[in-house]
Amino acid sequence: MELTHVDAKRGYTTAERVQRAMASSRQRLASIADVSVPVHWNTTQYIAEYLIGSPPQRAEALIDTGSDLIWTQCATCSLKGSCVEQGLPYYNASKSDSFHPVSCNDTLCLANQEHKCARDGSCSFGAFYGAGDAGGSIGTEVFTFENGSATLTFGCVDFLDIFPGSLDAASGLIGLGRGPLSLVSQTGATKFSYCHTPYLRSNATAGASSHLFVGDSASLGGLAHIYSMPFVQGPKQYPFYYVPLVGISVGQTRLSIPPTVFALKQNGTRGGVVVDSGSPTTGLVEEAYDPLLEELTRQLNGSLVPPPAGSEMDLCVAVAQEKTVPSLVFHFSGAGADMVLPVENYWAPLDDSTSCMVMERSSGLSIIGNFQLQNFHLLYDLAKDELSFQTAECSAL
Repeated sequence: MELTHVDAKRGYTTAERVQRAMASSRQRLASIADVSVPVHWNTTQYIAEYLIGSPPQRAEALIDTGSDLIWTQCATCSLKGSCVEQGLPYYNASKSDSFHPVSCNDTLCLANQEHKCARDGSCSFGAFYGAGDAGGSIGTEVFTFENGSATLTFGCVDFLDIFPGSLDAASGLIGLGRGPLSLVSQTGATKFSYCHTPYLRSNATAGASSHLFVGDSASLGGLAHIYSMPFVQGPKQYPFYYVPLVGISVGQTRLSIPPTVFALKQNGTRGGVVVDSGSPTTGLVEEAYDPLLEELTRQLNGSLVPPPAGSEMDLCVAVAQEKTVPSLVFHFSGAGADMVLPVENYWAPLDDSTSCMVMERSSGLSIIGNFQLQNFHLLYDLAKDELSFQTAECSAL
């Protein structure tokens, strides 16, 4: 599937994109920190275009490794006045020859967070997210992607109560998490990969599309070195992909952060580090974020300038001094699995004169988000239970 950043066609300035990403991350981090429900999503993500039904109807979905359910808004929601504005017409099941309702005793109906039997014996569902609630019916339908099609169980949403802007005009959500309802699980794929194109570059490259590969087409290659690490076993009730982050370096300086800061705690229900395609930026727990802030302040002391008014940024330099910002390294357990983030992957211009660090302080668990993973190709190999990555020009894949 082709992926495009949600802001690519909106005409936002670079500063506006950064501010939207930071605001969205704060909202998502606030909702995901306690891991009180197994799925979350929010704005400023990457969207995939696809076709649904026979004859086909166009749809767009946010892709999210932090949830599993596939769903789209349906035309029936307009009758209830509960639709969220989207850029395409709502999917109309009554106009599709390939739509079939799922019975309430079906295995994939029972796999939903909240399910019940409708009067006709079909499956109704409810889903609860950090951004709000969704509800509707469960059915099967033909989904057609750029290369191939599949019959999938999905949620036909006729009720959506979410924070304004959470869908960003997309039609719905494609979950890539570990749960049985995700695109990965339903297709029986043992691997998938994606690569996020940068969206703060010049107009010539901003908004360039990349791809989500599911199944045999998912692979890494080329000249760039490939790094691999095992996934950390997380709670089965959560669809997240936990990774073994053990340390952080700023330039050549390894921060004094005990590896236990990033470990799962309380029988695996708290803490840990997840890679989340639904989070715009990275959020680190206080015990990791504060040492990072302290070391960057030390190294950039002579270059730091006050953040723009109202920006809520912690560290900023003059745009002309961005070259003085050191690289950032995430150290993972594994065969030297170090992810070196160039300056543009965690620092961005907030206005014409000021560039600021694009990371957040979180609580509960740490999240590695999209901004930090620009131009990294990530391969999730579920058969090997490992994550691999390499640097890449994502728009060329």
